[in-house]
Amino acid sequence: MNISIVIPVHNRIAFTRTCLESLQNQTVNNFDVIVVDDGSTDGTNEMVKKEFPHVHIIEGDGNFWWSKSVNVGIQFAIQQGAIKIITLNDDTILFQDFVEKMIYWSESNPTALLGAFAYDAATKMPCYGGEIMQWYTAGSKKLLDTLKDVDRHGLHKVTHLPGRGLLIPREVFFKIGYFDDKNFPQRSADHEFTLRAVRNGFPLYCNYDARIFMYPTASGDFENRQSKSLKKYYHHLFHRKGGGNLTEFCMYAIKVAPWYALPFFLVSGLARRIGGYLRDWSKDILKVKDDK
Repeated sequence: MNISIVIPVHNRIAFTRTCLESLQNQTVNNFDVIVVDDGSTDGTNEMVKKEFPHVHIIEGDGNFWWSKSVNVGIQFAIQQGAIKIITLNDDTILFQDFVEKMIYWSESNPTALLGAFAYDAATKMPCYGGEIMQWYTAGSKKLLDTLKDVDRHGLHKVTHLPGRGLLIPREVFFKIGYFDDKNFPQRSADHEFTLRAVRNGFPLYCNYDARIFMYPTASGDFENRQSKSLKKYYHHLFHRKGGGNLTEFCMYAIKVAPWYALPFFLVSGLARRIGGYLRDWSKDILKVKDDK
């Protein structure tokens, strides 16, 4: 099975090195690694060339962002003959049998997209195991809230998945196209893509046997929500990395929500994004007053 692993990177040399080291330590080695470096200025490109000479490097101009970086890497992988592609974020560390377990389940489910079961790198506790979309509330039901520990293995059906540790068969791209890097250059492209794949008949599972460590605090919106300010609230709602980006959410809703649920999805989702930050901000203010 020809597998390529595509990793978009930008100015996070330490994360990139650790991620690539975890790929070197896999129980299988029958895969290629493609790093798409979108204009890093911290020495990432030079480090990869020196320490991981077997890795393919594609250089961006600093304007690729996540989605275009992934698309460029995938297109290169397919040109090189890849049958399966795994998209991977640089702020992940793979368990040693990650690729092996992805191959195992993909062989018995050849048309399925498979996502990773994630642990918090700091606490070592499970933090992501897939979700089921709730269309009328624009929220989701998390499988980790319902699955018992004894059931946390094998494949579990989900409605959408993130791009960190996502195995995608080549034929998915042939049928539905690539990640939407025009409307979702940095966020939401992975969820929109996997929802689109499901609509087109491709099974979607979280693979609880393929495990990774991730850093929840490394997300682009985490700092905005840690210490609040009007400037950060604005970034939350309108910046490309903002977790509550209103423009992108409206486009996302139009593209993914069923027509009968779209009004509810839009209203609920906008309320979450506009009001959620303010709610958390008010809680922080009250906490500071109580501490005094």
